[in-house]
Amino acid sequence: MPDFSRLQRGLGYVFDDPQLLPLALTHRSAGSRNNERLEFLGDSILNHIIAETLFQRFPAAREGELSRMRASLVRGDTLAQVAQELELGEFLVLGIGERKGGGHRRASILADALEAVIGAILVDSDVPHCRERVLAWFASRLAELDEGSVDKDAKTRLQEYLQGKGRPLPQYDLLEVQGEAHAQQFRVACRLQKPALQVEGSGSSRRKAEQVAARMALEGLNADGN
Repeated sequence: MPDFSRLQRGLGYVFDDPQLLPLALTHRSAGSRNNERLEFLGDSILNHIIAETLFQRFPAAREGELSRMRASLVRGDTLAQVAQELELGEFLVLGIGERKGGGHRRASILADALEAVIGAILVDSDVPHCRERVLAWFASRLAELDEGSVDKDAKTRLQEYLQGKGRPLPQYDLLEVQGEAHAQQFRVACRLQKPALQVEGSGSSRRKAEQVAARMALEGLNADGN
């Protein structure tokens, strides 16, 4: 039996309902009773807490700046890093295939588990307790932020560049998905009408592939989007 008391010390939160934390750490590959519902809830409250905190900390920031700062904090890579710091991977419950495939180290699974734990804390307590824990886990990252510290992503830069030129916005099309469910590769096309241009990008998710394609388009336009 995993030592959930050690994990709870690391989280800084002790559950009243002892079933919630194991459930939050159970991946869908382990069966129908898994963390997907808690993940859904955690994703929503995490976005709310981060958005509210940024709104309060940066009163002069514009909507676009706030959105970019929030995106940098709640993106999958950041969530996976926080999950690693909390050592969630040691406690994940995975199906045989995911376990053999190193699922306890997979960024997407770790990120989902962190959101599920946040959702579990909300169910077990209330918004103030949940906010306190989230802000503690993200404290160092929040301290590093300022309005100019987060670069615009490639899709945003491409859109703003085209809008500034009065040109049609790009179209992104999914061309291909390869690989097993736990290790898929996505290939996406980015198409511009004016000037006529088509480039492709690949990544471990459709979003990442679109970002790669957008960067390729910016390079093809010799534009930095600023």
